[in-house]
Amino acid sequence: EVQLVESGGGSVQAGGSLRLSCAASGDTYSTGYMSWFRQAPGKQREGVAAFYTETGDIYYSDTVKGRFTISLDNAKHTVYLQMNSLKLEDTAVYYCARSIWGGGWAELRTYDYWGQGTQVTVSS
Repeated sequence: EVQLVESGGGSVQAGGSLRLSCAASGDTYSTGYMSWFRQAPGKQREGVAAFYTETGDIYYSDTVKGRFTISLDNAKHTVYLQMNSLKLEDTAVYYCARSIWGGGWAELRTYDYWGQGTQVTVSS
């Protein structure tokens, strides 16, 4: 059973930076995605960034491309999301997600495991 624990959320002013971490335990899979999603109040959960573990391919949503960077430390079984130039609209609960197989990286049904989420609040 894979368990995902996020950390690093908090409050920051617009233009600032935060780094989220997601530590995975019980993860013995060498395929699939390690990804970040977010959900703002009243909105659907959306894919932010994904790291395909088998090939190292990386994907970003258009709304964060150029500002966010996803990375994976295999030795620590931890995936990071470096968020720069944060905007008010980045405010959301951010979730780490793990899929065992491939599929659409931004589709919720692709994922088998989810973390509990960490709040990111961007203020003016």
